[in-house]
Amino acid sequence: MHGRVAGTRIQTPWRPVPFAAVLPLYDDNPVSRRPVVTLAIIAACVVVYFFWQPSPFEDTVDDVRFDLKYAAIPCEVLEQRPLTTAEVQATFNLGENNACNIDRGQTPPFDAGKNVYLAIVTSMFLHGSLLHLGGNMLFLWIFGNNVEDRLGRLGFAAFYLVGGIVATLAHVVVSRDSTVPSIGASGAIAAVMGAYLIWYPNARVRTLVIFFLVNVPAKVVLGIWFVLQFFTDPNEGVAWVAHVGGFIFGVLVGLLLRGYGDRPGPAPARYPDPWG
Repeated sequence: MHGRVAGTRIQTPWRPVPFAAVLPLYDDNPVSRRPVVTLAIIAACVVVYFFWQPSPFEDTVDDVRFDLKYAAIPCEVLEQRPLTTAEVQATFNLGENNACNIDRGQTPPFDAGKNVYLAIVTSMFLHGSLLHLGGNMLFLWIFGNNVEDRLGRLGFAAFYLVGGIVATLAHVVVSRDSTVPSIGASGAIAAVMGAYLIWYPNARVRTLVIFFLVNVPAKVVLGIWFVLQFFTDPNEGVAWVAHVGGFIFGVLVGLLLRGYGDRPGPAPARYPDPWG
């Protein structure tokens, strides 16, 4: 069932910036305290992928059922109820990705016990492949530790959660009839990147360009990443509006809290980037 539809998931994956030969590796922006929440989110996503999701290395029918139970789906959020059996069959058997209300509510729910609002949160910890997981966690580590350092642990946890919710809702608004599960952490990570852009625009990001390591200002890396979202191939199955929504949310929070957490001068760093 999973393989018969071109896009049985809408993922929010990392993509290299600005093209496949360019890869940010770490930033030259040490922190003053251990990024406990950032590390906890990374650990949670890894554990979920390998020990909770059904099939880490291949797509199966169990993956589809799992996504339908735990992933955010625009139709469900707007209709405030789980997909019906007919909507699921139309999506995964017939390839109709916008099957919301195709049966006018005449068939029973596919998973009557699903909490469609909680799924907005759980979907932020699900990933569709090792590349999807690895890329998202790399970006979270590069930019998340400094944002956590500035906001504090509780503040960062709340910011990350709200950023992910806002990103998902942005996708929901523009995909109202979609019955395709949406998974991935990069909506929330985009919010982190937006705040980082405001607070640390000139921080140097160590970037692999083809075979060379170069230092690139964060504002260049993040600016290019943001612009490229608007050139996403519609056939890629990428929830690029979630990226844009999350990023804009992060920028707005960054502007609102621009003076929050500022240090009077360069503080000695106890926890530099481990790869620096």
